[in-house]
Amino acid sequence: MGKKIFVSYKYSDKKVRPIDGNKDTTAREYVDKLEKLLEKDDHIYKGENDDEPLDSLADSTIGSKLGDKIFDSTVTIVLISKGMKEDKPENDQWIPWEISYSLREQSREGVNSKTNAVLAVVVPDELGKYDYYITENHECNSRTLNTDSLFQILRDNMFNIKDKEKDVRDCKGSKIYTGFPSYIYTVKWEDFVNNVNHYIDIANERRQNIDKYELVKTIR
Repeated sequence: MGKKIFVSYKYSDKKVRPIDGNKDTTAREYVDKLEKLLEKDDHIYKGENDDEPLDSLADSTIGSKLGDKIFDSTVTIVLISKGMKEDKPENDQWIPWEISYSLREQSREGVNSKTNAVLAVVVPDELGKYDYYITENHECNSRTLNTDSLFQILRDNMFNIKDKEKDVRDCKGSKIYTGFPSYIYTVKWEDFVNNVNHYIDIANERRQNIDKYELVKTIR
């Protein structure tokens, strides 16, 4: 059964791999491709914000706009791209608000919505690489995520499993998580597009096991 999926991204980010030789490719073009993939698998794509400046909007207005778009969705996909963050306060940027409202429970006219599943899909940079965010450690068969480069609310909901000693192994003195330590699961774009439903299912499984995670639902 298809899911209603909200997509959060920085539409004007040009620090992404060109699509079809277009040097002016932005994250928006990746969303166009994502929308077609979701519709192919009978998922319903939910519209994103129009990048309206936030500094002129009251919190209540932001909440109303996002509440309308996110309320009946069950999954949020956030595109991680190299230039997704601007040099200004996080509460003046859309992505943190979109993640915050995706994680909140809402009630409207007697109808309740639960916390969304959230999946982080990492877009390749201008050189087609992912190492701005993902470092592969082949010796330990593991990966390191550069979560310091993310918005705080994304960082807060990664590696946030309550039982931090569960599913852990050692490799050359380093602690390696072998299970699902993060509520927000991370996948590379190329892996996601080759198996969309598999990764959406992973995100939904985290949602079904939400009590195992310490969620942070507000912008700090």
